[in-house]
Amino acid sequence: MTTETIFDKIINREIPTEIVFENDSVLGFKDINPQAPIHVLFIPKTRIPTINDLTDEQKHIVGDLYLAARDYAKQIGEDENGYRVIMNCNENGQQTVFHIHLHFLAGRQMTWPPG
Repeated sequence: MTTETIFDKIINREIPTEIVFENDSVLGFKDINPQAPIHVLFIPKTRIPTINDLTDEQKHIVGDLYLAARDYAKQIGEDENGYRVIMNCNENGQQTVFHIHLHFLAGRQMTWPPG
């Protein structure tokens, strides 16, 4: 049996969080350690531990995350200003919760390289 993650508990409403976006397949909520004025995590409601665990049949899930980020950017008026989306994978990629998620960062000028 796979250990439940904090994101599973958020999806199940066992842990309170500030949800800013939701549809049938994706949940978006404010990051508790924001790295930009606007920092939202978009997670699929189906847990996939890492990008490496995605199957060909699940490729639409990643598309759903990006479409959610797009829709949210439009909703909050950041679509024209611009934003950054990032997905981390495993230890060197700085993934800390093993449930794929897309970081949405906005509200400031981003720099490159990110680090």
